[in-house]
Amino acid sequence: MNRQTRSRLWIASIFVLLILLIDQVIKWEVKTGMSLYERIEVTSWFHILFTENQGMAFGMQFIGTLFLTIFRVVAIVFFLVYLFRLCRKQAPWGLIVCVAAIIAGAIGNVIDNCLYGLIFSESQYNEIAQFVTFGEGYGHFMEGKVVDMFYFPLFTWPDWVPLLGGEVFFSAIFNFADASISCGIVAMLLFYPKYIGLTKESNQTAESSDKSEDTDMVSSK
Repeated sequence: MNRQTRSRLWIASIFVLLILLIDQVIKWEVKTGMSLYERIEVTSWFHILFTENQGMAFGMQFIGTLFLTIFRVVAIVFFLVYLFRLCRKQAPWGLIVCVAAIIAGAIGNVIDNCLYGLIFSESQYNEIAQFVTFGEGYGHFMEGKVVDMFYFPLFTWPDWVPLLGGEVFFSAIFNFADASISCGIVAMLLFYPKYIGLTKESNQTAESSDKSEDTDMVSSK
């Protein structure tokens, strides 16, 4: 591993840790400072609304917590390998940041799934959760609930709008980890499609990167 690769991996790791720190600090503050469904209205279009979910990002419920956690762990391993390859091939910094954001967001929610059920009592309406002795929490390993809190009720559809009348636009409630994953994926699709196989240039870019790497290895010898 050359010096440039190590440098990129170190910076990417620091970025991942920074996102994880922000995500967990926010979740701990909400979990230990608010009762379930308690709401703080920051503005008319931005609320802190404490909810928990056992499903996917933005409160969706498709599969069980255990299977979702396993899926997240597999995805994390995949993106870690991908991040290493990007750093080794000197990919653009923006792309590396995007992948690091996705990894950090996934790890952040896995921490909730794996640990929160073991170290917290259950959050309830009008009752704030407490930190408990490890293993005496409300759930088992890999069955903890993910803490969500960001709610943006931007506007309500007029009653005359078919199907949507009276409904809140963008009613999802999410956390910092969800936002990190979403922003990373969207940025990758918008700005780096050729690096993820969405354009004809992707294969040419990969081939040229491999040739460049082989040349560097020969030169170093």
